[in-house]
Amino acid sequence: MTQSVVVQVGQCGNQVGCRFWDLALREHAHVNKKGLYDEALSSFFRNAVLVDMEEGVVNEILQGPLREVFDSTQLLTDVSGSGNNWAVGHMTYGSAYREQIVDKLRKAVEHCDCLQCFFLIHSMGGGTGSGLGTRVLSLLEEEFPEVCRIVTSIYPSAEDDVITSPYNSVLAMRELTEHADCVLPIENQSLVDIVDKIKRMSHSGKPGLVIKRDSTIISGQGGLSGAEKPFDAMNNIVANLLLNITSEVADCSHLNTAQPSMSVGETTEAAKLMRASAEGMETYL
Repeated sequence: MTQSVVVQVGQCGNQVGCRFWDLALREHAHVNKKGLYDEALSSFFRNAVLVDMEEGVVNEILQGPLREVFDSTQLLTDVSGSGNNWAVGHMTYGSAYREQIVDKLRKAVEHCDCLQCFFLIHSMGGGTGSGLGTRVLSLLEEEFPEVCRIVTSIYPSAEDDVITSPYNSVLAMRELTEHADCVLPIENQSLVDIVDKIKRMSHSGKPGLVIKRDSTIISGQGGLSGAEKPFDAMNNIVANLLLNITSEVADCSHLNTAQPSMSVGETTEAAKLMRASAEGMETYL
């Protein structure tokens, strides 16, 4: 069975990735009641590398219900951040952490029986996402030139309050054209418009509407936390997009189904069971 490696870079990349893994587990738990590590989830589970030059988002993931999903040795963080500067992320941190990044990528690849592609998730406006994210992309091409590189790039809106985001985006786009096989461009303002439209539809009360207020399209209710953060609705849209794409790549149609919400406890328990089953399988093999 073909498998993919997910690489999350920067604050935005890890926030979107967090919603993606949560949604994947919640959907899979609906068809796998015992939480066993099976073929349907083997394309995703533990094949992830998390990179951020600030500790906040990654630490939050490690303290949440999804902490059992990720291998702590596959996380790479710093404390100072890239200061919204593409050059700092690409040149400074890219050079300083090059060997560590390559080692973690190789380890993720070694978990795959048949590697099909890399999924890179990052933003274009921030320093780490745009700079280090595109540096990781070039490393993927250098180390694994025959493996397809699919990039999900979150573009800043025209009213972004980070003054360097247009420059970061232009510099990052140059790298995308050189090293990516496929780019899924997602613009922040479009996500805002979609969320607003869905919320208006769900509150209109008109008959025939198929979008519910707690729809997983924009809502994380029953998933990671009770209180949603400002960008969670937007991140959920991107996570749904990625889940649909990866489900088709893995050819696991039963993983790509609309499922009811799970509680935080159920999400945590499912993650623990799947990790324990995976470790047992690796020991057996």
